[in-house]
This record gives sequence, C-alpha cells and structure tokens, in this order.
Amino acid sequence: MDKPVKADGTVGKALEVLDQVAAYGRPVKFSELLQDSPYPKATLFRFLQTLTNQQMLSLDTDTGAYSLGIRLMRLAHAAWKNASLAPIARPFLEQLATEVGEAVHLAQLDNGQVLFVDKLRATDRFETLAQVGHVAPAYCTGVGKAMLAFLAPKRLQIVLQQQSFYKFTTTTKGSADDLSEELAKIRKSGIAFDHEEHEQGINSIAAPILSTNGRIVGAISIASATTRFDTEALKQFRQPLLKTAKLIGDEATSWQFPS
Repeated sequence: MDKPVKADGTVGKALEVLDQVAAYGRPVKFSELLQDSPYPKATLFRFLQTLTNQQMLSLDTDTGAYSLGIRLMRLAHAAWKNASLAPIARPFLEQLATEVGEAVHLAQLDNGQVLFVDKLRATDRFETLAQVGHVAPAYCTGVGKAMLAFLAPKRLQIVLQQQSFYKFTTTTKGSADDLSEELAKIRKSGIAFDHEEHEQGINSIAAPILSTNGRIVGAISIASATTRFDTEALKQFRQPLLKTAKLIGDEATSWQFPS
C-alpha cells in the first residue's frame, strides 16, 4: 500500500514504524507490517531490527510477532508522570468514580485532538472506546467540547480548523457553525454533553478543568450506556463532576503545564 512518507530523516521514519506497530493494539507480524508500510522490505526490516535492539520493540521469536518494548513502556510511564495531568488528578478521579459508579475519563488537548490520559472504569456493564493513550476528535466528545468551549478565541479558531467534522453517528455535529453554537452554551453552563456523537450507545457529561487563573488544562467526563442513563439523567452527576474538576484545577495550578 502506497502511503506518503514524512521527510523527517531516519529517526522520523523509525518513529513512524513504531507508531505502525502500536496502532495494531496487539502483537503484529512482519508480513502484516510490510503490507501497510511505505518502505521496501529490507528498509522496514532494518528499522524493526534497530527498534528491537533498542528495546523500543519486542520480538517474540516463537511467533515472529512484534510488540511494544520495555524501554518504550518506561518512557511512557515517565511521560505519564511528568507531562500529564493524570498523576495529579488520579485520587480525585478515584473518589468520583466510587461516588457515581460509572466510567470516568480524564483528557487533555493534543494538536486539536483529545488525548485520554486516564480512565477509571467503575462498572463492567459496558465499555467505551476511550482508553488511556487513545486519541479522539474534540468536536464530538464531551471532554473535547468542554475544553474547546474555554479556549482563548484565537486558539479556538486554530483548533476548529483542525477538526474533520466526520459524521460518526446521526447526532455528530457536521460543521464549525453548529459546534460554535453549542460551545457558547457550554461556556454559560460549565457542562458539556456527548449525545452519542462519537460512539453509538454511549453518552457522557463532561466538565473543563481550569487552573485558578482560568487556563484550560484538561477535562473530565462521566460516561455511561444510553440504556442506563439518557442525557437528562446524566445531569444528576453535574455537581460531583464540577466539584472534582475544580479540585483538580486547584491542585494543578502549580503544575508545570506542557506547552
């Protein structure tokens, strides 16, 4: 499959291969990687060999499958601790998840997308697409809209231009104009909702996390299956959600925010 190759030199190309392995979400064999790779067989093998030697990837010699390596795991853990809101927010999220008995998500903005940095699943009765490390569009997720609503105007315009407005479901917002109207309402209420806009059968209520000087640093949401709570029913979680968001924001004010 022919795909454009980014001109970032050898390191950039190796990182693309690393991203490719990670995207599978499971151990993956060389033949599968080659099928989707823009690189010739020998080049791809060389990158895989180097990444394995550096412990960024792990090779199972019995199955011939590659997976993420122990060195990458250590780096990911360090990033989680040092460049993420997650360690600061975790005790507050645990308390919220226990109180409401539903899945709780923590997210930050990353190049116009939502990056989920923590998740507490308080129930096994349903599952959501949002997993730690996964990215999702900002325009059709509760946490995404909560953060967009409180961005400075100039940054908001930039981020809106980065949205695809792809229709995941029948309720997904299809344009920047539609979204802008909703963002104005979110700024007044302090609460955002995902009305099955990203994932059919899952909705959520979300709140922005603001530092004490009003800077948006993240967002939290309580997500549930629509068979359990419709949007109106989710409003019962408004106060504990807002309280938790404020506690995290107050605690994070002295945090060195990633740029």
